[in-house]
Amino acid sequence: MNVLLWHVHGSWTTSFVHGKHHYLVPVTPDRGPYGLGRARTYPWPDTAVEVTPDQLATTDVDLVILQRPEELDLATQWLGRRPGHDLPAIYVEHNTPKDGQVPNSRHPMADRDDLLIAHVTGFNELFWDTGATRTTVVDHGIVAPTVEYTGELDRLAVVINEPVRRWRVTGTDLLPRFAEIAPLDVFGMGVAGLPDRLGLPGGRVTVHDDVPQARMHTELARRRAYLHLCRWTSLGLSLIEAMAIGMPVVALATTEAVMAVPPGAGALSTRVDVLLDAARRFMAEPAEARRAGAEARLAARDRYGLDRFLADWDRLLEEEVCASR
Repeated sequence: MNVLLWHVHGSWTTSFVHGKHHYLVPVTPDRGPYGLGRARTYPWPDTAVEVTPDQLATTDVDLVILQRPEELDLATQWLGRRPGHDLPAIYVEHNTPKDGQVPNSRHPMADRDDLLIAHVTGFNELFWDTGATRTTVVDHGIVAPTVEYTGELDRLAVVINEPVRRWRVTGTDLLPRFAEIAPLDVFGMGVAGLPDRLGLPGGRVTVHDDVPQARMHTELARRRAYLHLCRWTSLGLSLIEAMAIGMPVVALATTEAVMAVPPGAGALSTRVDVLLDAARRFMAEPAEARRAGAEARLAARDRYGLDRFLADWDRLLEEEVCASR
């Protein structure tokens, strides 16, 4: 089938477009947030094609994937058809609520009978109030990294997008405590100003801005352990990818991380001192880091495999299209 979706989250979309369908990705001249087009730092198959808003008016579309509230009106405008009425629509909720009303957060698509909300984690489904709108959960799936963990560098790896702006949400304020144990390599978008904002001495934090996914995986695999300090975000795919590489994890036990990181795959706690002790242990004992990383790898590839993810989505897409006929 022909599936329309915007390029919003690079890692999730990369997994999604590896399915058996034809994926229509809007592109605009400025490649702005509503017309980003195909990814430039992720490998996408040829079945994901760019379409302009003008082309969409005469393009056959079987189903629309929405990921932001404003896309509902935008899709209506560009298609000349109303998602949820003239063709089926699924709203993918990637995020935890951030409106300050937790646990009473009303979802922007609450109390609708014209679409389905697909949450990417059980935690998100639990914490969003969606009223009478139908919901389901499709757990993440990843394209398995092709690199293997070596852990040869006595350094901690972190992947955060916009760590300065998001600060406490992503646990950026906690980084200096871990930088006392080992140098940090921080990968992501918008990381350039991080060392100055943290005020750390030279060499304790090195940033790697918007590195292509394959190269980032290669660099992650060389670091001793993966640090995940997010207080209130949905489950980051970079965490799953690091585990799939075979990296031991040092993570805050918040949101969906408690489901993703099993015992033995590293350290998972709401007590920062426990995580600091684990980081010290992995720095001092490479063999222990490798053992924990091996458990992390098995867990990630078992629960978050691409085949399971795509099968779940195939079933959901087919159900929604059939129900609309």
